[in-house]
Amino acid sequence: MITQEQERWTLDDIMALFDGVFSERFQTRLVKGGDEPLYRPATAQTPYHQVIFARGFFASALHEISHWCIAGEKRRQLEDYGYWYLPDGRNAEQQQAFEKAEIAPQALEQLFTQACGRTFHVSVDNLGGEAEVDRGAFAKKVADRAQRYLEEGLPQRAHAFYVALTRYYQHNDTLEQATARGRALLEAAAISA
Repeated sequence: MITQEQERWTLDDIMALFDGVFSERFQTRLVKGGDEPLYRPATAQTPYHQVIFARGFFASALHEISHWCIAGEKRRQLEDYGYWYLPDGRNAEQQQAFEKAEIAPQALEQLFTQACGRTFHVSVDNLGGEAEVDRGAFAKKVADRAQRYLEEGLPQRAHAFYVALTRYYQHNDTLEQATARGRALLEAAAISA
């Protein structure tokens, strides 16, 4: 049985919001994937970039969107933005590097999650690692960065998506209205650039 709360956050909606704001201008679509998330640039066979989120998880979609919103133009031409991901089992030094790299995207994810009216949980993503993880300290760094984004402004694409999410989930705009607001912000930014 699906509850009203579960119906509120559908994958179709999050994909429609992302695609509605970004597909035309950035030739990028949000795609439900398998076990692992991946960013895949356009190819001759697939004429659009793909932000692929894991296993149909709503939180994974928001996390992968966060990475895309931070990645610069050159990085968006490379598979997984040109980064090498170290899976579970990281040592202390590798875990520290992972957490440092994850503060900004998880801060955006936190803002996106809150815009949707959901509860955010940081991910230290090292269940089988030998490194001791201080989840609370990492969560504070992420929350502090999220607050700084709110005070100083979000990156352009993140801001457009945040507004679309807020309009859809908090102000009951239709998908079309919410995506139009996000696109309008991108167009205004392009004109002023």
